[in-house]
Amino acid sequence: MKWFLYQWYMEAKKTPKIITLTTDFGLKDPYVAEMKATILCICPNATIVDVTHGIDKFNIRMGAYLLASVSPYLPEGTIHVAVVDPGVGTRRRSILIKTKHSYFIGPDNGLLILAARAQGIINIHKLTNPRFMLPSVSSTFHGRDVFAPAAAHLANGVDTTEFGPEIRDVVKPKFTKVMLRAGELVGEVLHVDIFGNIITNINEREVERVQTGEQTR
Repeated sequence: MKWFLYQWYMEAKKTPKIITLTTDFGLKDPYVAEMKATILCICPNATIVDVTHGIDKFNIRMGAYLLASVSPYLPEGTIHVAVVDPGVGTRRRSILIKTKHSYFIGPDNGLLILAARAQGIINIHKLTNPRFMLPSVSSTFHGRDVFAPAAAHLANGVDTTEFGPEIRDVVKPKFTKVMLRAGELVGEVLHVDIFGNIITNINEREVERVQTGEQTR
């Protein structure tokens, strides 16, 4: 019986951890490959899934929408790394969000919050522990030096509390909010896909609230 439990434990340790990548890096340059190399050096058993690297440059809104669209369909425990980061090298924070379904790692600029909020946020930690970064952290490539290592160490079983202090005041950009003005919903266009479909931040529940006279958020 003990032998069986030991074998089960060893096989469970070998179960691949899924790490997704969503960036505006494109595929012409080596940046995506450098992030993947960093992940695999720390967690060789990781399964890396490319969501997209075709986000329009610095378009946080587009990145947030695509990440929120894809993340519900990945298995529980998936680690999502997203990098659309016009504020890299400034005082903007690097964060790790744990939800009821998965994890989100990236800059604190609103990129992660649409997806994370939809899954129910459990806690948010600032990435400050140098043990879980590369030895030399570039001021312009946190995707490779901060976010990718954090994802790999998380996949290896490091607890979220080890990465840095818990925080609550994350950036919530305007495109996450829908308002009610004079009985009308006011939202924003998040994305226009290749078929010409226009996607807004107004969901069915908010439309129902207006129709039934409920106040929207």
